[in-house]
Amino acid sequence: MEKIIKKYALQNALRHGGKAKAEALIGKLIQEDASLKEKIQELAPKISKIVKEINALSLKKQEEELRKVDPSLLENKKEEEKGLKDLPHAVKGKVVLRFEPSVSGPLHIGHSYGLGLNYLYAQKYKGKLILRLSDTNPENIYPDAYTLIQEDAAWLTQKGISKIVIQSSRMQDYYKTVEALLKKGHAYVCTCDSERFKILVERKEACPDRSLEVKEQIQRFKRMFKDYKKGDVVVRLKTDIRHPNPAMRDFPLMRVNTHDHELTKKKYRVWPLMNLAVAVDDHFMKVTHVINGKDHRDNGLRQAYIYEYMEWKRPVYLHWGRINFEGLTLSTTQTRKAIQEKKYDGWDDIRLPFLQAFRRRGYSPEALLKFAASIGLSETDKTVPIHEFFKSLDHYNKILLDDTTPRYFLIRDPVKIHIEESPSLEVCLPLHPEHHERGMRRLNVVGDFYLEKKDVDRLEEGKIHRLMDCFNFVKEKKRFVFHSSSYGEFRKAKNKGLILHFLPVEKEMLSFEVLLLDKSVMKGYAEKNLLVLKKDAVIQAERFAFLKLDKKEKKKLIFWYLHR
Repeated sequence: MEKIIKKYALQNALRHGGKAKAEALIGKLIQEDASLKEKIQELAPKISKIVKEINALSLKKQEEELRKVDPSLLENKKEEEKGLKDLPHAVKGKVVLRFEPSVSGPLHIGHSYGLGLNYLYAQKYKGKLILRLSDTNPENIYPDAYTLIQEDAAWLTQKGISKIVIQSSRMQDYYKTVEALLKKGHAYVCTCDSERFKILVERKEACPDRSLEVKEQIQRFKRMFKDYKKGDVVVRLKTDIRHPNPAMRDFPLMRVNTHDHELTKKKYRVWPLMNLAVAVDDHFMKVTHVINGKDHRDNGLRQAYIYEYMEWKRPVYLHWGRINFEGLTLSTTQTRKAIQEKKYDGWDDIRLPFLQAFRRRGYSPEALLKFAASIGLSETDKTVPIHEFFKSLDHYNKILLDDTTPRYFLIRDPVKIHIEESPSLEVCLPLHPEHHERGMRRLNVVGDFYLEKKDVDRLEEGKIHRLMDCFNFVKEKKRFVFHSSSYGEFRKAKNKGLILHFLPVEKEMLSFEVLLLDKSVMKGYAEKNLLVLKKDAVIQAERFAFLKLDKKEKKKLIFWYLHR
């Protein structure tokens, strides 16, 4: 118990210049363990003692102590800046970054790290971030992804994308670049089939087409647009055929693909491969820094050849290590198939780790950005177990929600009880316990109440129990009897029992459903004050969890579970 009090006192002190306030800890303690609400008065002297000890420490010492007790509560700015090490050769206001997802599906949590990191660096240097949709493989396009990716990126970056580019709209730049490389003698049109070229590469031998004259290469390139069929030819860049890394040896730039394209249909049949499209786009869009996974390191080296041959200035390349989200399937192809087979409702199915689902559940984009910042730019590979990922993400999200989210009563598994001799009252409860200025909720009580079954089962006979901010009552055998309205009397009682949230019984109760993470549904009654909420509002259900309002019906509210 002392450890719990200490960690929140240290956090509060660091938030307020080294001086914690005892009263500010109560809400945190109850969120950590709802049963503590019944023991707050007993704990008050201990809380005051610990707060006094912590306030006597220097800020540096407070930070050291919190790092020992619970480093996850150390906030945000210092940790983010620590994660965001400086970019080499970066000039404030001049940095241009890009994020380039394939249009094979919407963005998932792996993408959120890469996009988040690029966005945070763009913010740090007051630069620009380009969202570039990679769609130059006509056979790997999911049509809805064009819209879904833009929605995801706008949400995660809070509309911080400077420019959106679709690669299939830039074909002429790719053609002109390849033609220039052919004319300079740095590229050739190869007619080897894939197996034969593989053998040549392994032997460090050149393809016979490599030595053909430039005029012949240009003619072959032109024939790609009308004569050659898929698989007949590829344009290759001339590199070092004896390079120690076989992947560097005369890699391909362009190919024939006659598959219909989602946007351009049959307009094009000669398509750039990734390294050509990326290098050309980065040059013409004046990208200064490329930040991506270290699995793209070889691609960066391939692209360096194009930059050298075209006499272009090369961006600075930086890489992050592989992040393995253990226990999650992030494949858009597999997920798309599962959606088609009706195993999931869609990309926003509550069970999926895609940003569509995270947004619908009620996560703040800032929480995902804080997660990206906490990892930072490091080439060290990481394995992140799913429970650890959600522990971190929920922690960041809870910090953002705690101070802003209104509280309401939802009664799960409701049991009706009658409290004899109870007065008729209008009970006023704050929308937020630490911000009464935000308004109050009102409940009219008479004598009949709904409590949660698990709470009713815990009520002990002879003890004084209390309905939260309402009145005290006693359980006598199978009866419940009003005792008094005084919270002070309840607080001082030696036979003190439970403090319970509740709902007054009304002729027409407002019902609710909560979609849980396993897609099961929890049901019960909710206070009618919730009817003022608009769709997508996030609330904190007292002693339960943060929830997002997904749908409003006349007599029922449907929420999605977010986290505790």
